Amino acid sequence: MCEDDHRIGRRALFVTGAAAALTLGTVSFSNGPAAEAADNQETKTVRGTLPTGSPDFVYLPVDVPEGVREIKVSYTYDRPSVPAGTQANALDIGVFDERGTELGGKGFRGWSGGARTEFFIRADDATPGYIPGPVRAGTWHIALGPYTVAPQGLTYEVTITLTYGAQGRTPAPVYPPNRAKGRGRAWYRGDCHMHSWYSDGRRTPAEIAALARAAGLDFINTSDHNTHSSHAHWADQAGDDLLIMLGEEVTTRNGHVLALGTDPGTFVDWRYRAGDNRWARFARDIRRAGGLVVPAHPHATCIGCGWKFGFGEADALEVWNGPYTPDDEVTLAEWDNTLVAAVREGHGRWLPAMGNSDAHRDPDAIGTPQTVVLADDLTREAVQEGIRAGRSYVAESKNVSLTFTAAGGRGEHAGIGERLRVDRDTPVTVRLEAQGVPRCSVRFVTDQGVLFTSDPLPVTGSGTVEWHTTAQYAAYVRAELRHETAVGPLPGVLAAFTNPVFLGRA
Repeated sequence: MCEDDHRIGRRALFVTGAAAALTLGTVSFSNGPAAEAADNQETKTVRGTLPTGSPDFVYLPVDVPEGVREIKVSYTYDRPSVPAGTQANALDIGVFDERGTELGGKGFRGWSGGARTEFFIRADDATPGYIPGPVRAGTWHIALGPYTVAPQGLTYEVTITLTYGAQGRTPAPVYPPNRAKGRGRAWYRGDCHMHSWYSDGRRTPAEIAALARAAGLDFINTSDHNTHSSHAHWADQAGDDLLIMLGEEVTTRNGHVLALGTDPGTFVDWRYRAGDNRWARFARDIRRAGGLVVPAHPHATCIGCGWKFGFGEADALEVWNGPYTPDDEVTLAEWDNTLVAAVREGHGRWLPAMGNSDAHRDPDAIGTPQTVVLADDLTREAVQEGIRAGRSYVAESKNVSLTFTAAGGRGEHAGIGERLRVDRDTPVTVRLEAQGVPRCSVRFVTDQGVLFTSDPLPVTGSGTVEWHTTAQYAAYVRAELRHETAVGPLPGVLAAFTNPVFLGRA
């Protein structure tokens, strides 16, 4: 085994087209025959220390010779104790092959973040999170991501093992179909944000699919962090009763975004910050690949989770993420402000809301919450169109069902995500029918704020609430259903909420 010590003085700083990155000295191996004579493997270990203020990505070049059938990488780093409120060490890892590290990911071969301490790649197989395929000769790059660095610095050790021999055969990928057996135009339930063992989740695709069916879901979207490696592992879990869409959670240092329902095999790069002015390019890439752009948990409190790119490129917004918490309440208020702005600016474009579980492992519940979408059929395109149009509501479980409409005096009516075209002074009746929400109060929220709050619904969980208004008084109306709360001014945890119905001719 050979060892290299990568001192800070030997580093080189370069720009990849996005944020600055650090490139270490190259790790070189023999040309193959000598290693093949000695147990068919060759291993080298690199050690170094990264200071606070290191770039987001540190690349370790590895010269891979001809005749390699497998590359295996393992790593460790120190985790010193730090005072409360001080960032500790956290180091992510991934790899790019001989095609390079340029922004866009042409050479991308996998990413596991901080979920694994080792990985391998062969033509016929790879660690979850990584892409199987030939191990071609050339300069590969191990990508280290110092997520946080303690004041003492981050000392790491990376071990690379090359195994020589004939390449295996790369299996042809098989992807789930874009269609399931639907019910025509109907309300379909889905969860579009979850994680498998192909990133930092702990569940297999089979386990996730079983939980999705148990949660009453009709569709799901795969969203592993910064990798599309799971796409070829979902086909046998799809069925007439479950549409499986493919995507990625693009996890940048300035927030996370769902690439929802992209074409199979689509990779979306994440190596940029808001100040790099690269986000619009990748949002366009998502849409060109047939996907929706959905910023996720924009006010989550984890490091790097807060969304800093604005909503100008968004097709929808994840307002409710997992169990309802104060950061969801903040996002709900922020989203409502976008509706007010859309009304004020009069351009007709508004940002629909959705909710997803972001489930990783037990006890995270798939389908809590879930987005219920009015779609023309159970297909990728129809579900996406329903989400994009805002024909949806968010419910805490399959037990919750809502019907929300607005009607004028001459038979005009509109549902969720639609516009009731009436004169400003025409009387309008807003009606909510609900099931599965025992003792919940109904709030009707408008561009003027909360204008109506009902008494708690019966313990049976079913009830109907009506409210009368005009387009002059309320430019839109949306519904919130909240559980009872024991603390006076707090509004209570959400059980469900709807996208708005707009009122008026504008």
